[in-house]
Amino acid sequence: MPTNTATPALLRSLTPDARLLFATRFIRLFAYGSLSVILVFYLVSLGLTESQTGLLLSLTLAGDVLVSLLLTTWADRIGRRRMLVLGAFLMVAAGLAFAFTRNFFFLVLAGTIGVISPSGNEVGPFLSIEQAALSHVVTPTTRTLVFAWYTLAGSLATAIGALVGGTLTHTLQTNAMSPVNSYRVVVIGYAALGIFLALLFVRLSAAAEVHDTGEKSVRDLKSFFGVARSHRVVLKLSGLFALDAFAGGFVIQSFAAYWFYLRFGTNPATLGGIFFWANLFAGISALLASRLASRIGLVKTMVYTHLPSNILLILVPLMPTLPLAIAILLLRFSISQMDVPTRQSYTMAVVTPEERSAAAGITGVARTTGASISPLFVGFLFAHPSWINIPFLLAGALKILYDLLLYRAFVQLPPPEETVSDAGDIPQPTTKRIPGS
Repeated sequence: MPTNTATPALLRSLTPDARLLFATRFIRLFAYGSLSVILVFYLVSLGLTESQTGLLLSLTLAGDVLVSLLLTTWADRIGRRRMLVLGAFLMVAAGLAFAFTRNFFFLVLAGTIGVISPSGNEVGPFLSIEQAALSHVVTPTTRTLVFAWYTLAGSLATAIGALVGGTLTHTLQTNAMSPVNSYRVVVIGYAALGIFLALLFVRLSAAAEVHDTGEKSVRDLKSFFGVARSHRVVLKLSGLFALDAFAGGFVIQSFAAYWFYLRFGTNPATLGGIFFWANLFAGISALLASRLASRIGLVKTMVYTHLPSNILLILVPLMPTLPLAIAILLLRFSISQMDVPTRQSYTMAVVTPEERSAAAGITGVARTTGASISPLFVGFLFAHPSWINIPFLLAGALKILYDLLLYRAFVQLPPPEETVSDAGDIPQPTTKRIPGS
C-alpha cells in the first residue's frame, strides 16, 4: 500500500475518466443525502402512514434490485457508459414522479422502476459499474487507497447534501412555505441532479470500458449473470453482504432522522447538521481504512472496525438525552465506514477483471435485497411509540453476527496482493486461492 506521502501524487495521477467518476459520485451522493433527511417527512406530509411509508421504501429498494441486476450484469457487454446514463435517467424519472403525485400506487410504481435512495447511500447500478471502471485503471497496490478516497468523496457529498436538504426546508418553512412544498423543492432538485449526472456520464471515454484484448466478458450461458470462474466466492460474499444490509435497513438515514424527531422532537435543520457531521466522520474513517488494511489486511480491517461501531449503534437509543444520543451516533460514524473501501477492494481483488462489473453488481444487488426487507418492519415498529428503539437494537445485533461470519469465512483467504514472498512485495502464485475464483 502507498504511504500517506504518496497520496497527493496518486490523486494527481488519476486519469480523466477516474476524476469524472469521482465527480459523478460526489453529485449523486449529494442528491441522495439531501433527499434522505426529508424523505420520510415528505411522504408522511403527503398523507401516508408510517406503515405505508415503510412499505413504499421497501418496494423502492426492491425495485432497485431488479434495475441494478439488469444493468450491472450486462454493463461489460453492452457498455458501462450506456448503463450509467440509463441509470441517471431512471433517477430523474423517479424524482419527478415523487414530486408531482400523491397517489400511493404511482409512488410505488415510480419508486420500484426508478432510482430513489431512502438511505443516503448508493442504490441502483452506479456504484458497481464505477467500481469496476476504477479497478480497471488503477494498480492492485493502490486500489484500496483510491477506493478510500472515492468513499470519502461520497460521504462528504452525503454530509453536505443532508445539511443543505435540512437547512433549505427549514428556511423555506420559516418563510411561510408549507412543509410539503418545502420538501418538494428538494425532491425536484434530486431530479435535476439526475439530468446533470447523465450529461457527465456521456463524457466517459472508451478507456472506462472492457476491451476485447484479454478482458472479454464471460458470455457462456452457464455463467452466473456474467460471473463464471468466481461464482462461488461471489455467492458467499453476496449472502453475507445481504445480512449486513438487512441489518442496516433498520437504521437507514431516512428512518434514523425520523427517529430523532419521534424521540426528541428534532427539527429538519438540526437533523441536517447531525447527519452532516455523521457522514463527514464516516468519510474520514474510510480514508483511514487503507492505512490499517496495509498493516493487518482487508478482511481484518473490515471486521475489527465494524464490531465496535455496531456496539455503539446499539447504545444510541439507550441514551436519555439528545446530546448524548448525538455523541454516540457521531462516535459510531467515526469508525463505521472503514469496512466500505476494504469490502469493495476485496471484492474487486478476488474476481477476474472481466467479471468485476457483474460481481460488484451481484453483491450490490444482494445488499439492496437485504436492505429492502427491513423497512417493512421499521414502519410497523415506528407506528407503535414504545417500539421505536427496537430497530437500533436489531441492527446492531445482526451486524455483529455478520462480522463474526465474515471473519470465519474469509480471514484465511487473503486477496492476491496480500500474498507476498519473503524476498519482496511482488505477489507470488499460490495454491491457496478463493474457492471458485
